[in-house]
Amino acid sequence: MYRMVNGVQPYAWGSRTALATLRGDPAPSPGPEAELWMGAHPLSPSQLEMDGEQVPLDRLIAQGPERWLGREVAERFGGTLPFLMKVLAAAQPLSLQAHPSRAQAEAGFSAEQAAGIPLGAAHRNYKDPNHKPEILCALTPFEALYGFREVSRTRQLLRSLAVPALGPLLERLEARAAAEDALRSAVRYLFGLDRQLRTVLVAAAAEACERPLPGWEPEARWARRVAAAYPGDVGVIVMLLMNLVRLEPGEALYLPAGNLHAYLEGTGVELMANSDNVLRGGLTGKHVDVPELMRVLDFSPIPPAPLRAVQAGPEWLYPTDALDFRLSRLELSGGASLPGTTAQVLLCTRGAVELQRGSDALALRSGESAFLAGDAEPLQLRGAGQLFRATPG
Repeated sequence: MYRMVNGVQPYAWGSRTALATLRGDPAPSPGPEAELWMGAHPLSPSQLEMDGEQVPLDRLIAQGPERWLGREVAERFGGTLPFLMKVLAAAQPLSLQAHPSRAQAEAGFSAEQAAGIPLGAAHRNYKDPNHKPEILCALTPFEALYGFREVSRTRQLLRSLAVPALGPLLERLEARAAAEDALRSAVRYLFGLDRQLRTVLVAAAAEACERPLPGWEPEARWARRVAAAYPGDVGVIVMLLMNLVRLEPGEALYLPAGNLHAYLEGTGVELMANSDNVLRGGLTGKHVDVPELMRVLDFSPIPPAPLRAVQAGPEWLYPTDALDFRLSRLELSGGASLPGTTAQVLLCTRGAVELQRGSDALALRSGESAFLAGDAEPLQLRGAGQLFRATPG
């Protein structure tokens, strides 16, 4: 067991209080703190404290995959840690985005490598050949845009806005029997508008959202806020086609490949495949690639139901079909025991907990994490607090 020293990503949308408060540091922090990364991703690998030194986790795994991951995980995932854990702290909305499937990522990465696009280039879409399913579990009330809303409900919202310039969009949502076809046509239409028409349309929709809209108040509030931050960005209209979800602490969202989403506000624990591939469609100053985004999007309407944990022994599990990761939560008020398993990361998000495996012991307080190599020996936990546990799926 080793304490992790983790990097913080200072993206502009990050909070200046959430991560500092989690760690017990002075708040506000000097600048925005958006994501705390825990894993072996080469862009920001965690360091393990070993004999008074800090050693990058990706280097250790490369030198001895079976030792650090366990034989099964090392063989299944090519000698790499298959997941990346984060604490995400959004004070402002993130970009409208989706992530590719494995096949799409492999093809996109190969094409950009062949084209000679540097990995660090701002216009690079694929930083690695891996897919990026992900799950986010709320630590605070958390709001997000999550996939496409059922089409009949979206038609109701657009009619309530009563904006004549939205007529062509509404026609596309009414003209096709298949919901996926209607949504694909609507989104293609919006992204194809020229800049002047986009600006007029976004301004008209934002103005309409100033009027009372019974039953649609949260959607109107976010449309106004995002339009003020990104005037003329057609993503403001695209978000009106999407589910607006509010998570309470402990609730989660699972985002498979192709799911269009945008995190709006709040703090949560995020677990994903070990990838940094993002395809953006708007609401950002970063690179936007609409054709590539359209190629990977899943236009199937989905229900906006949060994912709730299922109790299994001392853990609360968040079930998904992801093979790369599994997320669970532990609420400790005393002790608990977990069986030996493959490589894992344990993150303390409240209180203080002591980990013990054999003769090794390690104390974690809020904001601290530990990496445990694959081992058959049970893990004993003592203390009062909350832990999140990431293992391979």
